Amino acid sequence: MPAEPLLAARGIESGYGKVQVLWGADLLVGARQCVVLLGPNGAGKTTFLKVLLGLLPAWRGEAHFAGENITLWPSDRRVRRGMAYMSEIGVFTALSIADNLAIGGQFSPPATLRRQIDALYAAFPDLAARRSAAAGSLSGGQRKMLGIAKALAGSPRLLVMDEPSAGLSPLFVGEVIAILRQFHRDGLALLIAEQNVKFLDLAEHVITLEGGRTGFSGSVAALTADDALHRAYFGL
Repeated sequence: MPAEPLLAARGIESGYGKVQVLWGADLLVGARQCVVLLGPNGAGKTTFLKVLLGLLPAWRGEAHFAGENITLWPSDRRVRRGMAYMSEIGVFTALSIADNLAIGGQFSPPATLRRQIDALYAAFPDLAARRSAAAGSLSGGQRKMLGIAKALAGSPRLLVMDEPSAGLSPLFVGEVIAILRQFHRDGLALLIAEQNVKFLDLAEHVITLEGGRTGFSGSVAALTADDALHRAYFGL
């Protein structure tokens, strides 16, 4: 019998006001798995992630995390249970690096948070050297790294990321992928909404989203073997 997924969303419909954006979207993320939600701008990726984190209500469908129905849970309860979210912005620019990390781990016991922050400073030495600096003083790449560290400060089981490549040079995209690979190898599950196919280097499973509906779901190899999908997403 297959292992129960860490995160399961089935038949999710949602939107803004009277405008429906998601139309029965489905998604599964296994424990310690990396799933990339691939789609163009306007596909509904951000809306889907917001529903999964409780930032938008699901009009229809259900979401389960770690075996519990979280469909009606508020966001803070989902975070306490082990989910973390990194938006495109990811940080509070007026606050220091240290304060951003403290906010990211606000639901952790103090001793646990101190240990996690020490581990994050070891993993992100550029942040450790400037821990009192305002996040707004960092470069775009450094700010993205702080966003990742802030999301990890609460020791989540699943990190959900919205367009981590946004605003980054190809060099920094590679650095972001490298740091995520490190934490993924340590057991962190990842759900990454992207349109940059470079993130498929991390993926064990790919789901495409277009027009608010899920389409392809399978391995990276199967995606690249499908000529139509290959042309659509790789431009070849």
